[in-house]
Amino acid sequence: MYELIPLIVAIVTVLWLMPPFIKKMKEEGFVGKDMNKLNKPKVAELGGAMVFIGFAFGVFSAIFLSTYLNAISLNLSLLFAGFATIAMITFVGIIDDIIGWKKGIRQWQHALFPVIAALPLMAVLINNTPISIPFLGVLPSEYALPFGIVSFGFIYSLILVPIGVTGASNATNMLAGLNGLEAGLGILILSTLAIISLASGRTEAAVFALSIIGALIAFLYFNWYPAKVFGGDGVTLMTGAGIATVSIIGDMEKIGIILLVLLFVELYLKARTKFQGECFGIPQKNGTLIAPKKKQSLTHYFMAIGAAKEETVVKRILFAQFIICAIVLVLVYLNNLKIILI
Repeated sequence: MYELIPLIVAIVTVLWLMPPFIKKMKEEGFVGKDMNKLNKPKVAELGGAMVFIGFAFGVFSAIFLSTYLNAISLNLSLLFAGFATIAMITFVGIIDDIIGWKKGIRQWQHALFPVIAALPLMAVLINNTPISIPFLGVLPSEYALPFGIVSFGFIYSLILVPIGVTGASNATNMLAGLNGLEAGLGILILSTLAIISLASGRTEAAVFALSIIGALIAFLYFNWYPAKVFGGDGVTLMTGAGIATVSIIGDMEKIGIILLVLLFVELYLKARTKFQGECFGIPQKNGTLIAPKKKQSLTHYFMAIGAAKEETVVKRILFAQFIICAIVLVLVYLNNLKIILI
């Protein structure tokens, strides 16, 4: 399938560029402490820059396939709008990483900038297809569920699109800080969206999803325990923006919300600490992590299951996300793409 070429291009690009990038970051002093290790080793930062380049090359390969080879059919206006939104949000994340996570962009600015970055999508999505909303009327009897059809029209573009982009970007930025966690969550969520996009013929959404998945898979090779590079806000914000963009242009808003349930729980937990809480555990001499007495993150609840190494804690969280993704795919399959996609 030609649609898989962006995935391969993104993987190869990041695998090729990341090793010399890690070396250069260490030479230039762009390193951060790995807070979940007892000896706090220094790890190269700004890995999100290479992840974005891999994603960009993936998207560009799709454009080449469409424009020069006519191998796939793409709405280029929609593609460039989505790419611009993801690029601007990634840029904000990388700037935040350069400034420093203690003195970087404030939380209210994290909420504001994605709204501005959503403008390209707002411009091309003047109207949306009708969406089913629970308990607002009843669908034809064949669906047998209390859903009503609502068309938001231009309100969707002006209000719901920026809210979706902002919400997803900030949600993915909350649950982070353990080796492999951000990339792993992004791969699982976007893979679910990619499968549904391909099955339903939403090619533009599939191109974005597969390009980011490829970049994240290659990044995970370097970010898995023990991490050689951190992705920072560049990766988390790009992943969130990608999830929002794929969900919006693929008419899968409800699916996107369901898939982000763990991240929205994290958003709630961080809100209780006025967004001052952290995901880090307390490293022990035997290499395990234990949760602090005052739990501020989902990571702490998964640590509380039992003392475990960082890698095991991440696997626990990823397994929970995998279950959510599997449930969504089963529901979509059983309903023949009808109920969730409407």
